[in-house]
Amino acid sequence: MEATAVVDTNLIFSALISNASSIRTLLLDERYLFYAPNFVFVELFKHKEKILRYTKLNEDEFYAFFNSVIERIRFLPIEIVGLRIRQRGYDLCKDIDVHDIPFLSLALELDLPLWTGDKKLKNGLLGKGYSNFYEPLL
Repeated sequence: MEATAVVDTNLIFSALISNASSIRTLLLDERYLFYAPNFVFVELFKHKEKILRYTKLNEDEFYAFFNSVIERIRFLPIEIVGLRIRQRGYDLCKDIDVHDIPFLSLALELDLPLWTGDKKLKNGLLGKGYSNFYEPLL
């Protein structure tokens, strides 16, 4: 298993909600290892009811599936990111979307690509010279 990328919240939601999701298939593939800031875990759990509505899973099925997805992601505290790296993440994201600062900062700290489906974020970062994105062949 090799460290692959820092994954953002929207892709994790997509994996949880869509049965035929190629994102889900990749996240569950044991050859890969993904990272995310630990607050994402809380966000996912907070939206449990919405996920249940979309997937039509019962609660037991939801917890079994939820567990399989979160086992494939290493949740890390954002505090592991040094101040200089956090500042760089802030400078790159501040006028695009401040909610993406922790994801980019963690990717910078771990020296891993960022996996996001957010086109606005990607285009904004590309315009600032950041191009380390994970682009799986889905």
